[in-house]
Amino acid sequence: MTVDIEKLRALLDVLTEKDIAEFEHEDEATRIRVVRGARPGAVVTHMTNLAQPHAAPRTEAPPAAPTATEPASDSVDVTSPFVGTFYRSPSPDAPSFVEVGSVVRVGQTLCIVEAMKLMNEIEAECSGTVTDIFAQSGKAVEFGQKLFRIKQA
Repeated sequence: MTVDIEKLRALLDVLTEKDIAEFEHEDEATRIRVVRGARPGAVVTHMTNLAQPHAAPRTEAPPAAPTATEPASDSVDVTSPFVGTFYRSPSPDAPSFVEVGSVVRVGQTLCIVEAMKLMNEIEAECSGTVTDIFAQSGKAVEFGQKLFRIKQA
């Protein structure tokens, strides 16, 4: 699948300029879905190559994530900045970046979210102790989905 980056940038500029929150386009070979999130300037783009002969069947809605209680005032929820696939470790045979009970510092890698074939390291936004892990390794996550809860130190 080839994408004209300049056309994609122009599309994103128009969507931002017109304050359009969601846009979807599909043709014979490509499906593009853009969702602008709650964070100012955040844009998630999801593209699927529909021409792949063995592409997985598309579903309208992903399975619901387990519900979680609201964080305590001294806790921070780390959410996914992308639609993608969640990985707890850098490779299948490597140990997880963190476990429940792990002490983390600002900037420490917590996981990887693969989006559009790019591996994006998700880092701790605060120092503290990981109290919950909400996502399953190898499973899809949505923009804004809770991944971890960290009790601030």
